[in-house]
Amino acid sequence: MTELAAANGAERAQALLKLTQRLTDLIRQETSLFQERRPQDALHLQDEKSKLANIYRVEVSRARQEPQRFAGASAPVKDALRKATEMFHKALAENGHAVAAMKTLTEGVVKAIADEAARQKSAGVDMALAPAIVRWPRAR
Repeated sequence: MTELAAANGAERAQALLKLTQRLTDLIRQETSLFQERRPQDALHLQDEKSKLANIYRVEVSRARQEPQRFAGASAPVKDALRKATEMFHKALAENGHAVAAMKTLTEGVVKAIADEAARQKSAGVDMALAPAIVRWPRAR
């Protein structure tokens, strides 16, 4: 499914409002998990988030091409949809900051490991040869 199921513009606007709110909620959950440095716990959100994001993308694109798609939607629903869209974009920005922070942290860890490996190598310890260097006691 790549399109909202709706019989008219009013139903479509209401459905897009619910979709936007749910997608925002999923992104906030994911962001929270990222900030807690538990990205692995966000994996269960990915399927639903991807499906909803795809539908959202299609609907927004079609709305730009066909503004009449939401004809008949009440002013309060349109206003709620605008506010939900603003909250969605805010949640996306916060998610982007959390992802950037995780990337920086991960790159720092990788660099620290690489630096330590380089330090050990320059100190004359070749980790591939380490078992040959270690002298084990002989069995008697």
